[in-house]
Amino acid sequence: MIGEISTLLGLKVYTDEGRYVGVVKDLVLDVENRRIKSLAISDYNKTLINSKAKGVLIPYRLVKAVGDIVIVKDVFKAKKEED
Repeated sequence: MIGEISTLLGLKVYTDEGRYVGVVKDLVLDVENRRIKSLAISDYNKTLINSKAKGVLIPYRLVKAVGDIVIVKDVFKAKKEED
């Protein structure tokens, strides 16, 4: 299982609407229940996520598919352009 988890690291994350979210930097594990709790995302898209943090956590329940990329449910609202 460790080999499978490590394959997530470095994958690009996109929404199911095709918008870039960021890159998987690390994982938060629920060791007791033997599950992935969250994806730690770095180099994230600041137009989707309004934060000044170096990274953000995406709950794993939002993950729809994992392959060459990670696809998550699009729950992000794009920032409105200020006039």
